[in-house]
Amino acid sequence: MPCLTITTPTDRTVTLTRVFDAQRSLVFDCYTKPELVRRWLLGPPGWSFLVCEIDLRVGGSYRYVWQSADGASTGMAEGMGAGFDRLADYLASLA
Repeated sequence: MPCLTITTPTDRTVTLTRVFDAQRSLVFDCYTKPELVRRWLLGPPGWSFLVCEIDLRVGGSYRYVWQSADGASTGMAEGMGAGFDRLADYLASLA
């Protein structure tokens, strides 16, 4: 069972830490492969997950869009720079 710890190291930072009983590579895949992200990053009941794009290359980005039954939509997108490449390298070194 995953354990969740929430801390507030500064007045502008909230850190969530989860521990999973799974291989690091599988947890990484669940956060970085669209087909797996779609299985757990759900919106409110009645919403559809329309767009799930993740580009892990240097300069890549991610984009998520959800839509309600009445057509309202919300989403998030962000550029990632080199962050995921460094994280993937780090996780590979631990395996």
